[in-house]
Amino acid sequence: MNIRELAELAGVSASTVSKIMNNKDGSISPSTRERVLQIAKQYNYQSYSSLIDKGTTTLTLGVVFRCASGINMTLNGILKAAQDAGYTVMLRESDDDLEKEARNISVLCSHHVDGMIWEFVDSASAEQLQVLSRNNIPAVIFHSGHEGAANIDYKELGYNAVQTLIDAGHTGIACINTQGIGMEAFVEGYRQCLFQNHIPLEEELVYDQIDSTLVHKISSHAISGIVSSCYAAAASLYDAVRKLHYEIPYDISLVSLRDDSWEKDVLRPISTFTIPHYEFGEYLCNRLIGEIERGETSFPPFCKSVMLDNEDSVGIPYNNHSKKIAVIGSINIDNYLKMSVLPRTGKTVNSSLSASYVGGKAINEAVGVARLGHRVSVIGRVGNDVDSDLVFQELNAQGVDAIGVKRCSGYRTGQAYIFVQSDGDSMISIMSGANEALTAKDICESERIFENAAFCLVQTEIPMETVVEACRTAGKYGAQTILKPVACGVLPTVLLENVDVIVPNAEEIAAICPFAGDMDKQAEYLLEQGVGTVIVTLGAEGCFVKTRQAAERFPAVPFDVIDASGAADAFISALASYLLDGHTLYAAVKIASYAAGFSISREGVAPALIDKNTLEDYIMQREPELLQMVK
Repeated sequence: MNIRELAELAGVSASTVSKIMNNKDGSISPSTRERVLQIAKQYNYQSYSSLIDKGTTTLTLGVVFRCASGINMTLNGILKAAQDAGYTVMLRESDDDLEKEARNISVLCSHHVDGMIWEFVDSASAEQLQVLSRNNIPAVIFHSGHEGAANIDYKELGYNAVQTLIDAGHTGIACINTQGIGMEAFVEGYRQCLFQNHIPLEEELVYDQIDSTLVHKISSHAISGIVSSCYAAAASLYDAVRKLHYEIPYDISLVSLRDDSWEKDVLRPISTFTIPHYEFGEYLCNRLIGEIERGETSFPPFCKSVMLDNEDSVGIPYNNHSKKIAVIGSINIDNYLKMSVLPRTGKTVNSSLSASYVGGKAINEAVGVARLGHRVSVIGRVGNDVDSDLVFQELNAQGVDAIGVKRCSGYRTGQAYIFVQSDGDSMISIMSGANEALTAKDICESERIFENAAFCLVQTEIPMETVVEACRTAGKYGAQTILKPVACGVLPTVLLENVDVIVPNAEEIAAICPFAGDMDKQAEYLLEQGVGTVIVTLGAEGCFVKTRQAAERFPAVPFDVIDASGAADAFISALASYLLDGHTLYAAVKIASYAAGFSISREGVAPALIDKNTLEDYIMQREPELLQMVK
């Protein structure tokens, strides 16, 4: 088509067409200009002067991609929007080469493109912007951190992928992040979502490839969910998991991003968020045309709400298929000194051994439960100090869920100073530290930890209002409470009426019920206040159990005494574990006595806690009927 033919179709003179196509149309009405341009677009008209002059309208857009592998559906969106607006597209690829990119910019400028859509090779690409400026060519930069660049919000995609798993109950979530566009932002969204959901970030759970460490965490159920920034990596993981005879989503849940050019994978039903490349391409093109034709320089960022395509590979966490035990209480560093006789006023004694362990009743009981084969979560507080790192390392090593453990600035992690006599007797002094910072509000904010809990173990080395709230919340979720009263006097009725089992020693029950006479009457008083079962531990004399139906004494299991400081923690963790396994109360008490016996025959508390196989092998040799006594 020549200029006269275009003028005839538009009903104007050839000189008017020339003025419009050369951007010298100040005296021409907007409606006439729009009519001429519309016809020129329809017939792809180019004036002769556009081949030699700058500043003329060519109805051509330049597109420079960094690498062909990243083109996907973005180009389709650009082409569709350009065609709809009457523009043609000149496409160039830089192959991740700055020199080639510079040549591409020069070529497009020589063709007098009206504007350019440009994917930077890297930050140094910005030096070429001055070339466009000299040629008066506007540009839309994308997939870049350059100011004003347009980007798909990969951070939001990463956040939404993680939130999908959290909404399904997952807390142990790994991230597979391969190299590519937007992947740093994807990991940032992963981290932000964990942080905002109060889930501790473990950097070792961010993987750049599928390796044996990740496979081990899947097989050991140390993690329950995985998000992937790359569908190919997710598909490879899916195949690897299936080869190990694990099921998705029963054993592990998986959420991945997926390019919009990919067809649904019928062989691998993976839950995905589709990256909106096509819509992004349309946005880039329309934004550039808006600047070319209307002088628009302010645009809203690209925003496309993306929903989960399916829930095929998202299920509840593997561990939620069975009930768990929640533990609320003190977290300390246990500092041991062993001596022939305990110190007393006016007498100095020499210590034969010193050691430090991660401890506190909450940690001890949680580790005891984990070693006996049950899922366990802890709620507690540590300081913002080096000792807190030791706590998290120990919980991770023991397979204990630490989502409810938080650091508190301005506090030191609790300290316990334990003096152990050669015959096993001990005395303990506690510096509460961060344990005092655990509040009733913290319990309310951690309610999801009580979900699917069968038992809740609580101790009184934390503020009493926190103890009350913990027991009340446990009851709300149907969990039975087992309370270990420590260093306390009379307990409030509002607490006792929310306690299912209380486990004091002889001195502790006397302090709780100083007005009630002998042990039997003290236990009776607690039952009258609402407690379901009273178990008084008596050291070498065994224990006394009283319910509303009966009272019975159980002898201690004979073990050599090395350190008796952790007997109660071992007893309670085993009691809860075997009640959860379905054993009768009396069987669980007897099994717990064996666990306590093992603990006093070793140094320390947490290091002395027995594992399930060793405990049951020992019992099978002496009282095998205990393990058969189920409800």
